[in-house]
Amino acid sequence: MTDPARRLTSEFLGTALLLAVVVGSGIMGERLAGGNAALALLGNTLATGAALVVLIGIFGPLSGAHFNPVVTFAFRLRGEIGTGLALAYVALQIIGAVLGVWTAHLMFGMPVLEVSTKLRGGAALGFSEFVATFGLLGTIFGLVRFRPDSVPVGVGLYITSAYWFTASTSFANPAVTLARSLTDSFAGIAPRSAPQFIAAQLAGGLVATLFFGWLFRQDRPDDRVPDHDLS
Repeated sequence: MTDPARRLTSEFLGTALLLAVVVGSGIMGERLAGGNAALALLGNTLATGAALVVLIGIFGPLSGAHFNPVVTFAFRLRGEIGTGLALAYVALQIIGAVLGVWTAHLMFGMPVLEVSTKLRGGAALGFSEFVATFGLLGTIFGLVRFRPDSVPVGVGLYITSAYWFTASTSFANPAVTLARSLTDSFAGIAPRSAPQFIAAQLAGGLVATLFFGWLFRQDRPDDRVPDHDLS
């Protein structure tokens, strides 16, 4: 098993790189799209999905590549990570996410310190974040259970699709939400909108952990229903 220092470094660096991609590709997309929001979102989407495949593939064997406090919370509820390490994961995910935003700002010649003015409020967007996070956890748990080698691609593809089928563009991550409140770019979210997103993400993560824990549990031999009982 990887030692804690390397696991924590992986969570920090992976989350920082993820946010650099999310915010940097949003800035690039907006600058090149000529006012076409759909085209800007498409560029942001493809870069984020591709980066997730790479980052999870690299850091997954070291830390599990959570990059997300909700994912860490879920694995803590499942008893697969200790409380102390989980809290350290979350702290470094948040710090890494903020540094990733600042890195993107520096790369594009923007002020390092910003606060977003982009309001993302309303019940529909809150529900979207619940759905996005529920689906993300379902993707992770299902692939870990049945196709563990497919986790990087599966998560990348899920987020790529969720950018477009959810009204909120699928933040699905409290660390990402907090960090994106610190950029007044395409990917930003106003601080006053963040609490609703985070509450919905935590609720979606909790429900998903309970539901998919039941759905994907490994049956004991004596729990299996004979085929003839299903006819």
